Amino acid sequence: MSSAFADRVIETARSWIGTPYRHQASLKGVGCDCLGLVRGIWREIHGAEPETPPAYQPDWAERSGEDRLRDAARRHFGAELSAAEMRPGDLLLFCWRPELPAKHAGILSASDRFIHAYEQAAVIESALVPSWRRRIAGVFRFPEKV
Repeated sequence: MSSAFADRVIETARSWIGTPYRHQASLKGVGCDCLGLVRGIWREIHGAEPETPPAYQPDWAERSGEDRLRDAARRHFGAELSAAEMRPGDLLLFCWRPELPAKHAGILSASDRFIHAYEQAAVIESALVPSWRRRIAGVFRFPEKV
């Protein structure tokens, strides 16, 4: 990913900061969850979304056992990278425990910060502190072209 494109991804993600948290929503300034944030960034950069996610409950990952978030990232973002390869502008997936599917997403905005929709709050930029860093389950490069 070129640095200019990465900057565009980060700038777009930052434009969502302050959007209230709303489960399953994806409207800047109105509401979104972590998936809705990624979907909104995709729309602003690439236009139409490649697929519409089905309705999901807050505990979808625990109930299904399927790693749907990671599977969708692989379909649309390409090869998964290691945490050592992550760069600003990349999509980060998080899991709460190693044996569980990825359940949270954000955009790396600096080597030590990421933007995400924080449940019960809003889209924020957070420090990538050790408690977040150890939960990284997947890293994907945002595609420049689709």
